[in-house]
Amino acid sequence: MESIVALQKRVTPWSDGLEPSDAELNAIEAEMPVISAEVELLDVRIALLDRPVSELDERRIRRARRRLLAARRDLAAKVTTSSHPEVGA
Repeated sequence: MESIVALQKRVTPWSDGLEPSDAELNAIEAEMPVISAEVELLDVRIALLDRPVSELDERRIRRARRRLLAARRDLAAKVTTSSHPEVGA
């Protein structure tokens, strides 16, 4: 059995710059509560696609929306205080 090997160079050369930088990873980590809240809200909406919405389901939706808004508020406050440290001090 013969092996199949590409005879041409790769179209996109591999470089070390493909990995996220530390700053990008820190930004993702800072946004993780917002991302988690968005996923939670999406899960609730998906669960309600094929059934009528009950009172309990409405509570789940409101709770997920409040968590998302709180996470966005906290992130915005963190970004604002980090860009203007003298204001928060």
